[in-house]
Amino acid sequence: MLAVWMVASATLALLAWLLPDFRIEAPGGDSPTQIAVTSAIGAGAFGVLSALVWPLLVRALLLVPALVLGALVFFLNGSLLLLALRFTPDGRGEVAPATAVVIAAVMSAASSATSTALAVRDDAAYGRRLARLAGRRRRHAGDPPLPTAPGTVFLQLDGVGHDVLRSALTGSPPAMPTLAGWLGSTHRLTEWRTDWSSQTGASQLAILHGSNHDVPAFRWFEKETGQVMVCNRPSSAAELERRAVARTGSRGLLAAGGASRGNLFTGGADQSALVMSVAAQRGKFSRSRSGYFAYFSDPANAVRTAWSFVAEVGREVMESSASRLRRDRPRIRRGGLYPVLRAFATVVERDVAVAAVVGDMLAGRTAVYADLVAYDEVAHHSGPGSRDARKVLSRLDRSVRLIADAARYAPRPYRIVLLSDHGQSGGETFEYAYGTGLRELVRTGCGLPPAGREPGPRARRRTGTEARAAARSALRRPEKGRRAAEEAACQGPPSDPIVLASGNLGLVAFPDIEGRATLEEIARRSPGLLPALTSHPGIGFVLVRSEQRGPLVLGPDGGELELATGRVTGGPDPLARFGAGAAAAVLRTDAFPHTADLMVNSAVDPRTGAVHAFEEQAGSHGGLGGPQSRPFLLAPAELRLPAEPIVGAESLHAVFCSWLAPAPSPAPAPASAPVLRQRRGLSRTSPRS
Repeated sequence: MLAVWMVASATLALLAWLLPDFRIEAPGGDSPTQIAVTSAIGAGAFGVLSALVWPLLVRALLLVPALVLGALVFFLNGSLLLLALRFTPDGRGEVAPATAVVIAAVMSAASSATSTALAVRDDAAYGRRLARLAGRRRRHAGDPPLPTAPGTVFLQLDGVGHDVLRSALTGSPPAMPTLAGWLGSTHRLTEWRTDWSSQTGASQLAILHGSNHDVPAFRWFEKETGQVMVCNRPSSAAELERRAVARTGSRGLLAAGGASRGNLFTGGADQSALVMSVAAQRGKFSRSRSGYFAYFSDPANAVRTAWSFVAEVGREVMESSASRLRRDRPRIRRGGLYPVLRAFATVVERDVAVAAVVGDMLAGRTAVYADLVAYDEVAHHSGPGSRDARKVLSRLDRSVRLIADAARYAPRPYRIVLLSDHGQSGGETFEYAYGTGLRELVRTGCGLPPAGREPGPRARRRTGTEARAAARSALRRPEKGRRAAEEAACQGPPSDPIVLASGNLGLVAFPDIEGRATLEEIARRSPGLLPALTSHPGIGFVLVRSEQRGPLVLGPDGGELELATGRVTGGPDPLARFGAGAAAAVLRTDAFPHTADLMVNSAVDPRTGAVHAFEEQAGSHGGLGGPQSRPFLLAPAELRLPAEPIVGAESLHAVFCSWLAPAPSPAPAPASAPVLRQRRGLSRTSPRS
């Protein structure tokens, strides 16, 4: 504290010397000793006010949208400085309000840097700083004792495929050194397979709630209500969670003392922050954004994140420009608001989620599930194997290391499980590769006139990413405004087909046909549609229901696969290029009540795994083809994995439930505990991020 006070005092004196409209001495001048005393009093008052008043201000402003609160950080900090200068002797502190904002920001940054630098080699100081992150989660004397069994932290690295992670861990040097050190020593890496709908909504719903039944894609049209369901829309997320709970009869994976951070769904947790399904509940905004309060209640955190946010915006501008100069392919537009959205996903969401997880561990929660979306957001725009995405992996590794280091201060041991909900497949967009979009292709096959470019470039960038939805939720934007892009496709005569996209999976629905349209109905109504789709080089296969033959997969060169019997007629097996398990995944989706009349999967290059997204994405996921269906699981070695491959997110939920089930008898300390103690010893002599 003394060291930080001295640095803050020196910073205040230096700024008074540099800035013409800021002084801390009498009009006639003061001795160096008097200036030092005045600056020490001003800096001390500012520090005390920041420690005592700042948390109250943030709590009072908790209902203010989170991003607005971030902007208010500088104004509130400046106001505290103006108040602190009133404590200087004989009114020596005098500053213009605008300059006070700058001075407060610089002092907070200097104090934070000093505190962090001292804490690097001081475990006790570092522990106290981590304890402050927990804030209101501290336990009290009257609380029941915590169990001695280990807790579990599930960290979802959104969109990181198995092959991408292995490459990041085994490279020279590894892009993720912390996880590379775990691999083969304390943790085991395995691959699991997603369902046909390889996207966060389907995977995370099943992982947290045990069922993703009737989630055919990221977005789909429900004929009985005339509404488009979108997995990252708050009302849709709440409805999907309700359906899953009703189907399974269970609250979810985190129902027994768990916490859900930065996810689409709660998992039944009593403690939820930055969760999309909670944001839909009226009067629950403060609960859904409580993670922002826990983080921004520390002004040093707020200032540090603000600077990192600005740096990330600049980084994206530079990386985008470099990509254009290198003529990288695939490449999509990355202007407009995207640099700001990227910074929100890779800085603000990451920092708030990590702080929340640390607080949960210090509170001794049984299970914590957090989603870190940074890689997925960047890979959508830069490509899953791009330099930009690999740099994000390195920064995620530092976040994981911070959480692992915090485990030593928790009141119970913790097992850290890392996983992804899906991978990503790169490739040129469908429209760029063939000069036409899926909607235009469908309308042409139906004999309808062109409807213009849909969706437009700006709308395309809004689809398939989590950052925009999270930012809108933080800003408390009305959901009506969020629906415009998705529901624009539903406008027009009822006889017009509705075409929606989920990565490289397209959905076609005929709203004027009750129930699911059959192959025979579609052939009578639009005889040129199915031939136009199956003969297109960018289409891998089409799922349709036949009155006589049941679920039918149509592919190029006349190949037809009857899913009920497995019989292939007319040509090659349409699913042969999509790997083992493709037929079972497609057959399962066919049974969903809201599967579209036509489910269109793009083609895949069997050599590279490249696909063609029906959205404006350099890296996509949502269907079959390439690495998108092969996420990873990096789990502590003492946790038992099934002998058979893990197929489907519902199977992964069952594995996680078995890990969280109470042990029948007291068990010895987990193997990872000595490793964490060893890391504590090493951290005294090695720098910590």
